[in-house]
Amino acid sequence: MATGPKDPAGRFGPFGPGRTAKPVQSVKSALPADPAQAARPGKTAAPAGAAQAARPGKTAAPAGAAQAARPGKSAAPAGAAVPRQRPRPDKATRRRLRRRVRVAGVAIDPMTETEVVDHAVAALKRGEGGHIVTPNVDISRAVARDEALRRLVEGADLAVADGMPLVWAARLLGTPVPGRITGADLIWSLSEAAAFYRYPIYLLGGPPGVAEQAAVRLVDRYPGLLVSGVDAPPYGFEDTPEGYERIREAIVAAGPRVVFVGLGFPKQDRLIAALREELPGTWFIGCGSAIAFAAGAVRRAPEWMQRSGLEWLFRLLSEPGRLARRYLVDDLPFALRLLTVCLFKRLFS
Repeated sequence: MATGPKDPAGRFGPFGPGRTAKPVQSVKSALPADPAQAARPGKTAAPAGAAQAARPGKTAAPAGAAQAARPGKSAAPAGAAVPRQRPRPDKATRRRLRRRVRVAGVAIDPMTETEVVDHAVAALKRGEGGHIVTPNVDISRAVARDEALRRLVEGADLAVADGMPLVWAARLLGTPVPGRITGADLIWSLSEAAAFYRYPIYLLGGPPGVAEQAAVRLVDRYPGLLVSGVDAPPYGFEDTPEGYERIREAIVAAGPRVVFVGLGFPKQDRLIAALREELPGTWFIGCGSAIAFAAGAVRRAPEWMQRSGLEWLFRLLSEPGRLARRYLVDDLPFALRLLTVCLFKRLFS
């Protein structure tokens, strides 16, 4: 199987060059129809229900007794559809969940950008998908006022801090995170990994023509990148079943393994929650304006402003009409209150 470009920087950790990407095989399809009854070497497979054979002095339980209804619950009727359940997290995932840092009511994964990419690639190799959310001050403020939005963010597989105030607050609380990780950064690093492992990507969001331009620039940067589709949904598409259905059909038909959804919070994350059932082996990234940044349609702040937490000021000066109220009236007071509370907790705890 052909592999993508070399990875001289070794940024993919244990998943870098020297290991050829293998075809993804569903965990369920690799198991026998009845794993508990699979025959051991040299022995004949036991008939169905043998695991429930009666012990001495006891009567064998009838077939299906293991599925009997629990007290207070009714047994599912024969032939009833079993709802899809998410697989139990592996040991590394359970360890990561225990390390989560709670800032402004949001659980943040203390991971570097490289660790996020490695985590997603490892899951893709197992045939598993996921959802990455990048909380910033604006998302944290919305989550603090709306329990439904809090559940939406908490339901993501990875949550990384996109906002220096959250990074500073975590440090004040004595539970630091490695740094800021934005959707505008992940669209490049995850696309680089997708090109290396030949995972097709899909770009959803931005004004008409912007997603196409972003795809061109991404492919120019990573020649092995496969772009299975782009789309720019019209304003208000989510208000009609037909608008959602058109997007769903297009993405499912394209069959991407990585989807960047740049529609803004919470619209993008609600759409992701609805699409995950259709594409359980795909990673979705709610990336806000990242597609427009990648296309060059919107300029990003200089590196020094990003590092010092002043990217919001650069964007405010670039788009004052659209961002003045959000940044100055809503987000700035919330950020100041958050840092003040965290400072007092640090001083008096």
